[in-house]
Amino acid sequence: MKAIVFERYGPPEVLHVKDVDTPAPRDNEVRIAVHATSVTAAEGMMRRGDTIMSRVVLGLRRPKKRYRVLGIELSGEVESTGRNVKRFRKGDQVFGFTGFKLGGYAEFACLPESGSLALKPVNLSYEEAASVVDGATTAFFFLKQLGDIRKGHRVLIIGASGSIGVYAVQLARHFEADVTGVCSAANAEMVKALGAQKVIDYAALFFLKELIEAGQLRPVIDRRYPMDQIVEAHRHVETGHKKGNVVITVGRDGTPASQ
Repeated sequence: MKAIVFERYGPPEVLHVKDVDTPAPRDNEVRIAVHATSVTAAEGMMRRGDTIMSRVVLGLRRPKKRYRVLGIELSGEVESTGRNVKRFRKGDQVFGFTGFKLGGYAEFACLPESGSLALKPVNLSYEEAASVVDGATTAFFFLKQLGDIRKGHRVLIIGASGSIGVYAVQLARHFEADVTGVCSAANAEMVKALGAQKVIDYAALFFLKELIEAGQLRPVIDRRYPMDQIVEAHRHVETGHKKGNVVITVGRDGTPASQ
């Protein structure tokens, strides 16, 4: 399969399209034929390797092989499933967050069915769906948690069981807000013990899907680039002047997908 890789740290020019092995899904994973991914500030930071922490995680002198395909947001179609997968089936249109697994800059990517993966909102294109995943969840957290929280306000904290989320729940309760936490079922009791009055199972993609389909949340796409213009896409993001999201269309045989 084709993927956008970086084999050394540096400017956008270190990114290039290369043939790599197609990943095989594990028993609990789905393999997604990627139709769209995105370019975020996080990928730029990883590509540059300009912090000690990024070098410790990704590789000191050059990125480790497993991190050479960036991409934390994606949307596409389930192409195959592991034998233990129950939630998804071949042909499902999905969108999701790869996290530190990365891998969205490729024609195929594997994600666990229990991860941040959900059916794509029916009223969004693949490009729009890929642009929602990371930015929307981050915006929810910062706008609600760092906003003018007062008694009686209703606050939604996404990733409530994570290293930041556990503090967000407690601070929101300190200001006497009504807190709804979003986390996995396994962590629900812990989040409730921290002060959340209500817990929504699973990472917010499901909540976001409902908002999108109700017309209460919409993506904003500044520019779209094909895979072979990844350098230009990163350059545009690094200008600091993008409006909304920058999306990479990933199509086979040179044909980008839309819906």
